[in-house]
Amino acid sequence: MVRIIGLMSGTSLDGLDMCYVEFNYNEGCWSYKIIKAEDEEYPLEIKNKLANAQTMSALEYAQFNSDYGLYLGRRVKSFIDKYNLKPDYIASHGHTIFHQPAKRFTAQIGSGAGIAAESGVNTICDFRTTDVALYGQGAPLVPVGDRNLFAEFDYCLNMGGFSNISFNSLEERIAYDISPVNYVLNHYTRKVGLEYDKDGEIARTGKVNSDLLEKLNSLDFYKIKGPKSLGREWVEEVVIPLIDSYSLGLEDRLATFCEHIAMVTSSHIKSGKVLLTGGGAFNKFLVERMSANAPQCEYFVPDSMTVNFKEALIFAFLGALYVHNIPNCLKSVTGAKYDNIGGALYKAGI
Repeated sequence: MVRIIGLMSGTSLDGLDMCYVEFNYNEGCWSYKIIKAEDEEYPLEIKNKLANAQTMSALEYAQFNSDYGLYLGRRVKSFIDKYNLKPDYIASHGHTIFHQPAKRFTAQIGSGAGIAAESGVNTICDFRTTDVALYGQGAPLVPVGDRNLFAEFDYCLNMGGFSNISFNSLEERIAYDISPVNYVLNHYTRKVGLEYDKDGEIARTGKVNSDLLEKLNSLDFYKIKGPKSLGREWVEEVVIPLIDSYSLGLEDRLATFCEHIAMVTSSHIKSGKVLLTGGGAFNKFLVERMSANAPQCEYFVPDSMTVNFKEALIFAFLGALYVHNIPNCLKSVTGAKYDNIGGALYKAGI
């Protein structure tokens, strides 16, 4: 048995997820129990720095990497003290600032040393870089958790800043990113002072622009086969400029992009039992459009704890695999040269 706090900060900047999980490993099988979980919004200063870290100077970036790690350490220490938790480890995803696997480079900000120092708990972080160094995409990493913790589903579909899918095919776990989701939707709602479109109510009132929809569906990324992943750079350089080239109201932009998400998703999942998690699972209009585009699919939205904290849960699981010296990055998913154990351990004490 091992108890780990998973930390997750998604690209949609909706805040920090903290999930305290007990894992048990017996005869090759894993089980888990979420004991406590919380999420909290970022202070405006932290959110703004995370949103603009890619434009920082090298010195500013190094300083913020340290500051953000110390901040995470203080927040998780408060979480531990509040509930009198006894974690063996912290497993932190960090916050992705750069992700360019074609250049064998990825960067998730948030010093693991800072987390360990402030929390007093041994910290595992930097889960992606070894895989990228091995010519992998370094993403998605969630599928190893899907395979071990949610095997009863035909597909696992997570819809956060980006959507990613995982499933078994010929005894291998296959996974890849499908499309942007909340990274784009929230980008536009924030322009009118809303963090997100609750239940998709704004999108529901809009009309789909067929010309924009066709161009979105025809983007080159969707033609790529095999392991592939998405990052902020592609959205900001390609997707948002394309949407902005049309003079549409907010409701029409959201309606069109929701239809795009639904159509692209249905090209990958046509039938079967699908576990749906991430913030997008709460967008009722989006899920309706996904069901309309793939009526043979049975979308299953689990309890709110699993929906809200699945990624933090699975990064805690990546930490458990690291501790047990079991690969947590799968070559069948990322395209790396071989399965590997991603992560770096920072000791809190002697």
